[in-house]
Amino acid sequence: MRATSPDQVIELSKTGKGQFYYYFGSKELLVHAVLQAHLEAIRSGTSVLSYDVESWSDLERWFTAHVDLQRRFQMTRGCPFGTIGNEVTENDELIRQDLHLIFEVVKHKLATFFLKEKASGALLPTANEEVLADFCIATIQGAMLMGRIKRQSQSAETTIEQALDHLSRFRCTPSGGSEARAIS
Repeated sequence: MRATSPDQVIELSKTGKGQFYYYFGSKELLVHAVLQAHLEAIRSGTSVLSYDVESWSDLERWFTAHVDLQRRFQMTRGCPFGTIGNEVTENDELIRQDLHLIFEVVKHKLATFFLKEKASGALLPTANEEVLADFCIATIQGAMLMGRIKRQSQSAETTIEQALDHLSRFRCTPSGGSEARAIS
């Protein structure tokens, strides 16, 4: 975000300065508009990656979809939200709030899944759905960062396997005990 100037945006978009400043006013307001569009896509289920998790298979798919997306770019990109978040300064309050909202919506979707699992007896009653959701987000952010740094997917894949193994320890068997996950 910081490395890109408004003139570069104007040149790449093949628009005029007047149009850019008429519609956005500043580069920060352009980033805000882009983040708001992503937020709406995540909320509505129309984003490139699905954030709707209704099953353990969906959760595994959610994790692996992030790495699959990175692979399409030869592991040269991380999460755009994480990348922007790393550049936020104390002067970027609007962008920080946008990112906070995005991560809160994702957290809510994940926590809702864990809460439903707990209510059905498939998750230990002591499991904290909010903490598990934060764990998932932090794990995928770290996995994507390491994948980008190493330019290979193996560490991200291993991190996801370990995260799913950890999460499986909160699952209950029909008899009420915890269930170990077989890593495939």
